Amino acid sequence: MKKIILITLITLLFNVVSNAQSFVKHNVQAGESIEDISKLYLVTPFDIYALNPDAKRGISQGTTLVIPITKIDKNGPVGDVKELIGFKTIKVGRKETLYNISKEYDIPIDDIKKHNSFLYSETLKKGDKLKLPRYKTIVSEVTLTNTLKTYTVQPKEGKWRVAYKFGLTIPQLEALNPTMSEVLQPGDQLIVPNISNVEETQVDDRYNYYTVLKSEGFMALNRKFGVTQQELEALNPGLAESGLKLGMILKIPSNSKLDYTVEDVANTNLSKSIKNYGTKKLALMLPFRLNRIDIDSVAEAKSAIKNDGYLSLSLDFHSGVLLALDSAKQLGISSHLKVYDTRNQISEVSKILNSDDFSDYDAVIGPLMAPNFERVASQLKSNHTPVVSPFTIPEHLYDNVFQTIPTEEMLEKAIVNYVKSDSVRKNIIIIADEKHRSKSNRLKAEFPGAKQLFSKKDKDGKDLYYLVLDDLKRAFRPGQNLVFIETKNSGFISNATSMLNGLNGQKVSEDQIQVYDIVLFTTNKSSAFDDEANVSNIHLSNLKFHYPSPNKSFDASIPNSFVSKYKSIYNVEPSKYATRGFDLTMDILLRLASNDDLYKASSSDIETEYVENKFRYAKKLFGGFYNEAVYVVKYDDLTIVEAKL
Repeated sequence: MKKIILITLITLLFNVVSNAQSFVKHNVQAGESIEDISKLYLVTPFDIYALNPDAKRGISQGTTLVIPITKIDKNGPVGDVKELIGFKTIKVGRKETLYNISKEYDIPIDDIKKHNSFLYSETLKKGDKLKLPRYKTIVSEVTLTNTLKTYTVQPKEGKWRVAYKFGLTIPQLEALNPTMSEVLQPGDQLIVPNISNVEETQVDDRYNYYTVLKSEGFMALNRKFGVTQQELEALNPGLAESGLKLGMILKIPSNSKLDYTVEDVANTNLSKSIKNYGTKKLALMLPFRLNRIDIDSVAEAKSAIKNDGYLSLSLDFHSGVLLALDSAKQLGISSHLKVYDTRNQISEVSKILNSDDFSDYDAVIGPLMAPNFERVASQLKSNHTPVVSPFTIPEHLYDNVFQTIPTEEMLEKAIVNYVKSDSVRKNIIIIADEKHRSKSNRLKAEFPGAKQLFSKKDKDGKDLYYLVLDDLKRAFRPGQNLVFIETKNSGFISNATSMLNGLNGQKVSEDQIQVYDIVLFTTNKSSAFDDEANVSNIHLSNLKFHYPSPNKSFDASIPNSFVSKYKSIYNVEPSKYATRGFDLTMDILLRLASNDDLYKASSSDIETEYVENKFRYAKKLFGGFYNEAVYVVKYDDLTIVEAKL
């Protein structure tokens, strides 16, 4: 269960602001510069660079830019106006190109083609004669102003307050600021629409605010809050004209009931929604690197499987994929799978892309490594073929990309929400090293009453990665204490967990019955927690260690058809990679069978769960899909199980 603390989207109420929330995409043409494009859309280069920071390093033909729709009247004269006054004829020299000529004479390529129409069907050759237009420039008195500006986050401002102030939805604010932290800090710099102070919408603390849910009407809101349609329209100018919309933020009376809770998205059994029985065409790209193995030598093959991490992972994942195809077949879903060995080389990936047409594939799974995945996703985005990343966070979330691993921000949000969902007041302590001070501060913002402890330093300010027991004891209270530890140093984890384990269950004083009840948390379980030479699993288990995870371990005590079938075929229990291959492929096939394509089958109200993984996709503004389904798991008697409230 999660409490709605309001506010993710808003509809703009004033025309001047509403223009600022719209964007268009522009595909760069040969010879175009940022200055050319800014004039085309009546924006400034600053506006384009603000939304496309990578463009500062240069743009090329085919680059996609996000452009804000200007607030300036497009019918008015803006900037320089060109008037054709004649032509100049030139003869094309050796190795000259349209691009070179365009730059030399400062004439757009489209203008050259317009007056030399043969170039639409023929390539430019040495000796060709070209008519180059000559222009007279008329300077307009009207000049452009930036439609975007930099804004400094104020104290107590979170994402929703900034978005509300500037007439944006939270996804739009995130699109303008792709590197923005999940929790804003005072002083953070954000890109926002360039509106005047009087145009900013201020939050009125005398009211509450609510985000409209999917298909929610006035009657549902009346039942939920006791507020009539007329009252809502009076409080929210423009609502009568626009009607209720998904994600719209409504101002509601302060005495309205605000403890309304929403269940997590219920798991969807897509096997009951099969309607598309066409054969599903899948491609699987894995780094088998079979070119390195003498397949005629059994001994060498066995050695490679044992010692080659890429090969072992690929074989396990592939075995899970094959079982998913077979399981889907039992449901009437037919499929065609083509497997490619990427050899974990960009050159091999390019060869694969050039040798096959992927435009009719329903989905491509992989490659596994980020650079190879980037190569595939960027090339296949032109024909909108879905590309699914099984294990890594893609470098770019193109609109054809499915990111199946939740980000660190999502993991952090999941564990914070888990702790917040228990309304019983707890004493919270945050332990961190200097490298994780910002994360400690974010947790402090979420839990204002929490105490922060940092590892000791030497006289030169170098982190020593340890705490003093007395400092730790002073932070504790009788009863339950929740402790976050944020570090990637196994020695620091060992130091802290050893002391916490010693305090856990200890009497507060000899003449009192009360004891310390300690539960350990982290926002991101790094490999440092798995360092068995330093970190005691017994201590972690005693402390009921909780952490967010993209997956959970299957319960061996509960019968599972996949696990049973896998053991019967391979005579071993499936690894996490085999299970991942099964879960991911099964999800793709069932989504494809439940709708026309993977895009339509991946709305945010569909959450699926299989053996160890679950999937609920959200779509990034001007981008692809990312999985936001996260487990919270815990150590329980030396086993890892899902933590449920």
